[in-house]
Amino acid sequence: MPSPNSSRNGILFSARVSERSMSFNGRTTGGSPAAENLRRPKTVPDLKSAMLFPGESPANEEVKPKKLTKVLLNVTIQGSVGTVQVIISPEFTVKDLISAALKQYVKEGRRPVLSSAIADDFDLHYSQFSLESLDREEKIAELGSRNFFLCKKRKEVAETASSCAKQADQATKLASPCPPWLKFISFLF
Repeated sequence: MPSPNSSRNGILFSARVSERSMSFNGRTTGGSPAAENLRRPKTVPDLKSAMLFPGESPANEEVKPKKLTKVLLNVTIQGSVGTVQVIISPEFTVKDLISAALKQYVKEGRRPVLSSAIADDFDLHYSQFSLESLDREEKIAELGSRNFFLCKKRKEVAETASSCAKQADQATKLASPCPPWLKFISFLF
């Protein structure tokens, strides 16, 4: 059941709708001379030609790609909570990125404190799941990524495995002077 207030609001609403702005809806104010003399500001649809330097012509213009001068890279250091952001030139190498990331890490006072901040003690990877480290002489622009993972170099495992094998051979030679077929029989029982 409609109340008297709702019908009254409906009347006011319809009155407001009929009083639309004349300039917005395309109607002028009745041919006043001031409205007809208004000029639109000049617009330049071709902004590139309007911004030429003196002495340049649009026909002479060659399209040159802009070179990046600096790149923002994110380097996550193993054991650290967040990434270290490094701004570096794309012409620098991976070795330069490693040293810049380590300097930034030490400068920010991050935890855990690194045992050494020498760039030769660290390897740069694409991610923490990447086993292959990046070549130290490769340029940053050629890498194709802006997120990297920095971890300590692994010690050579091959040397320890060969020394362990040598130690095992020496231990078996010195253990017992019994014939080899007797050693095999002891495993059967």
